[in-house]
Amino acid sequence: MPSHRYCDGISRRNFIQAGALGALGLGLPGYLRHAQAGEGKAADKSAIFIFLHGGPTHLDTFDMKPDAPVEYRGEFKPVKTNVAGIEVCELLPKLARQADKFALLRSVAHSQAEHTLGQRFLTTGNPPTPALQYPGYGSVVSKEYRSPPGVPPYIKLNFGYDLAMAETTQPAGYLGVAYNPFKVNGDPNGRDFSVRALNLPDGLSKERIDARRGLLDGLDTTFREVEVKSQDLDGLDKFYQQAFEMLDSPKAREAFNLSKEPANVRDTYGRHSFGQACLLARRLIEAGVLFVTINYGSWDAHGQIFRGLKQKLPELDSGVATLLEDLGGRGLLETTAVLMTGEFGRTPKVNGLAGRDHWSRAMSVVMAGGGVKGGQVIGKTNDKAEEPVDNPIKPEDVAVSFYRALGIDPPKEYHTAAGRPIEIVRDGKVIKELFA
Repeated sequence: MPSHRYCDGISRRNFIQAGALGALGLGLPGYLRHAQAGEGKAADKSAIFIFLHGGPTHLDTFDMKPDAPVEYRGEFKPVKTNVAGIEVCELLPKLARQADKFALLRSVAHSQAEHTLGQRFLTTGNPPTPALQYPGYGSVVSKEYRSPPGVPPYIKLNFGYDLAMAETTQPAGYLGVAYNPFKVNGDPNGRDFSVRALNLPDGLSKERIDARRGLLDGLDTTFREVEVKSQDLDGLDKFYQQAFEMLDSPKAREAFNLSKEPANVRDTYGRHSFGQACLLARRLIEAGVLFVTINYGSWDAHGQIFRGLKQKLPELDSGVATLLEDLGGRGLLETTAVLMTGEFGRTPKVNGLAGRDHWSRAMSVVMAGGGVKGGQVIGKTNDKAEEPVDNPIKPEDVAVSFYRALGIDPPKEYHTAAGRPIEIVRDGKVIKELFA
């Protein structure tokens, strides 16, 4: 079999990456070369996944225990919501007014109290194993559904987050790099926020890009005449086409341009990174993106947890509450499933450093949209929020229910590179109360 390498050891693929695509000056084609949109059917559902990296405390957010001993209950008081009988932390007053739009799962529990393992579990719905890396939610959605021309199917927003850690979570896993997300690492609240891949480099006009497109077409034809057919080769035309479509169409660039939003809307979401990321997520969904992940970290507060929460919870409050209200007001909530979770909860008893440690035996998860029935609490923990005492829920159940909201059948089988059949989620059942 031919080696497909030049005499200097550079393969055709590396030539394209370092040469022709480098000449374009774009990071986007490098992404689109792997992001195979268009294999599935057109989507009528989309999703926003808010991942609270580090493990948020359940006792000080959505599962407060005001009658527990002081070393358990913490510093904050509960506040009533717009749904009778449901209370949340006093630092979440805006979410309290949107409680009719979301469901609280208070009895989620598992056994993976280490960050990476817990993250892989809660972002895929499958228990982690060294033998296989499961695909994240967004990768499955981008395989199942087709995004509009010129729009990436799956976008991941990273900020306030360990980017090295971000690379280990929510990957495409055994589906392959074709289904990895288009990553945006900038701060959406920054004055100079832009997506570099969507900007033309200085001195590079649309006309010059069109000319270079002709050059790439010629190179591709030449290589096809001498090379053995391969899956990578077959996909190249599609990747180039998607890249040029994104540059030709203003849709993606407009979606990322937050300056198009009225100042009062931006203010309501919150003039901070998380709030503007939530606004950006809404704009991306409107533009046709299938799946947006917002990585918001870090919630790993082993010390001085209450001091940190006084800053983080108001940001979470304005961002998520406004997102839910905005999606609802625009008629998008019914078709946009929203899931918010971390990898685990925090220890019910406050430690000697005024913090809470890792605790996977109880945690809270928020779900909304996509047909999910809001205004309810599902499950219950004991009087110290240590473990479920009613309707225990597994991460697999959360995953199956999330996919149900997106019209995806979790028992469906994919295949690994070696041809091994694997169900999207290997275990779990739909949380029936969510769709009652």
